[in-house]
Amino acid sequence: MTATLLPPELAETEASPRAGADALPGGPTPAIRTSGLTKRYGGLTAVSGLSIEIPRGVVAGFVGPNGSGKTTTIRMILSMIRPTEGSAEVLGVDTRHPIGYLPRVGALIEGPAFYPTLSGRRNLRVLSSLGGYSPVRVEEVLEIVGLADRAGDHVASYSMGMKQRLGIAAALLPKPELLVLDEPANGLDPAGILEMRRLILELSRHGVTVFISSHLLAEVEQIADWIVMLNKGRLLFQGPIDAVLSQRETQLVVAAEDPADLGRLAALLRSAGHSAHVIDGRLHVDAEASFAAELNRSAMSAGITLVEIGTNRATLEDTFLAMTAGETR
Repeated sequence: MTATLLPPELAETEASPRAGADALPGGPTPAIRTSGLTKRYGGLTAVSGLSIEIPRGVVAGFVGPNGSGKTTTIRMILSMIRPTEGSAEVLGVDTRHPIGYLPRVGALIEGPAFYPTLSGRRNLRVLSSLGGYSPVRVEEVLEIVGLADRAGDHVASYSMGMKQRLGIAAALLPKPELLVLDEPANGLDPAGILEMRRLILELSRHGVTVFISSHLLAEVEQIADWIVMLNKGRLLFQGPIDAVLSQRETQLVVAAEDPADLGRLAALLRSAGHSAHVIDGRLHVDAEASFAAELNRSAMSAGITLVEIGTNRATLEDTFLAMTAGETR
């Protein structure tokens, strides 16, 4: 779907002044800003007191387990549902006045839906006509997403990855400043995920702010430079992804010519104050990569020949699980 097609109850809402257009200290108005955003369904709280800011020009990963409130938050941001409490601004405009910002937003929510017996180009022309966009834009977005050579084929013949790219093409019709993607890698094979990653990075290089909801943290780690972590409807972390990754624990993984020597080396390292354990024929040492040279010298002094020293750095998923371990229990 494209976010410019307003829900019927909001279609005639009057545009308002750009309520949040004043610049933030040190930078422009964020692409997305929420304050105490909350959504309840009866006794269930799907999103609770969410306050976030997404800078312009970033690829922002919006991550959390299934059921953590990501899609509900996106629906509130796009004025598809109303919050129970709190407020939100998109591109400096209060979400209570969607006509003031939705024409500058593209969105792909819960998978694209197209007429299977029409071609990709024809589907986009239908959407272009509904949205009032130039037919020239259809050809432009087909080139952007790499579907120009298959644009004349029926959508029924498209792979899942091609349908996802066609969905992004539809979201790009209004030349959006902000692109919102909800689980864009769902159902894609590794080749399709790689295609999606390349497309998102290319859009970012052209100045589009991309907000990606995903439970695939390993994929988000590949492309995001800003991250918002959600768990059970509550904010866990927001900020540059490097701030999270810098907290990752690093291990040195060591193999010896004689595996029996690893226990002796582990004892030497522990006596020097290092955490070291032999697991599956490898010595795991909690230390940064810079400790490798000293470790090698210690082994040589003890008459132990090492045949491998590598690093094992925790992933974003490992870090997220560690951060939520207490809540999960």
